[in-house]
Amino acid sequence: MNPLATVRALALAPARLAYVLWSALAFLGVGLSALLLLAVLPDLTRRRAAARAAARTFLRLVGMPLTVRFPERIPPGQCVVVCNHASYLDGIVLTAALPPRFGFVIKREMATVPLAGVVLRRLGSEFVERFNRQRGAADARRVLRNASNGHSLVFFPEGTFTRTPGLLKFHTGAFATAARAGCPVVPAVVRGTRRALPPGGALPLPGPLELQILVPLAPAPAAPDNAAPQLRDRARAAILTALGEADLTCCADTARPPDTARERSARASRL
Repeated sequence: MNPLATVRALALAPARLAYVLWSALAFLGVGLSALLLLAVLPDLTRRRAAARAAARTFLRLVGMPLTVRFPERIPPGQCVVVCNHASYLDGIVLTAALPPRFGFVIKREMATVPLAGVVLRRLGSEFVERFNRQRGAADARRVLRNASNGHSLVFFPEGTFTRTPGLLKFHTGAFATAARAGCPVVPAVVRGTRRALPPGGALPLPGPLELQILVPLAPAPAAPDNAAPQLRDRARAAILTALGEADLTCCADTARPPDTARERSARASRL
């Protein structure tokens, strides 16, 4: 390492440690306050509004100002929001940014995480099994029933995130839900969360965050089985173009530029 860089890192170490401690205290303080409110508020909409306020408060306290671009693109009625996934902060960002009528569809493993599982249940989140096919099918049917009843949902269609910047393949569940419910898909792009809280246990860093709402996509007039893959490919192409990161499934060498966003999205999602 460069000697000057070493000296600079040592000089900044106390400030970094202080920030990490402050972030942990802010998370605990805001989180416990939110947990208390979620335990006593009887109405789901009020619980989600309280979670939204808590998420915004936490981001302000830790120096991560959030900008939401084009929020007017979110339809007033039922819709399905799909977003890229880069960090554990993404859920907090979307909770802070979206109206409280949205519920999250989350991998079932999160239901067993202490406190987080309780919070997510009180917020009306839907848990979906990824590894047991029979249970996953039952979970998917339940999500579809709720969508048919007019619920607006949020999905991270990649299902996970990696240390490497870029977009993974999309699972079809979100788009099947939207197609069967006959509601639009709203693609969204989150930026800054990978740097602020990198995957792999790195320490948090302050800095700006952004959520960009893209143009909503209406289901094509086709059978749901055909409409879902079409929606998936259109949404992935839109997110990939706006995100400006690599397509992690386009080819063996992700540094090689793919053809068009639409073509590489469709090819990746078929893998």
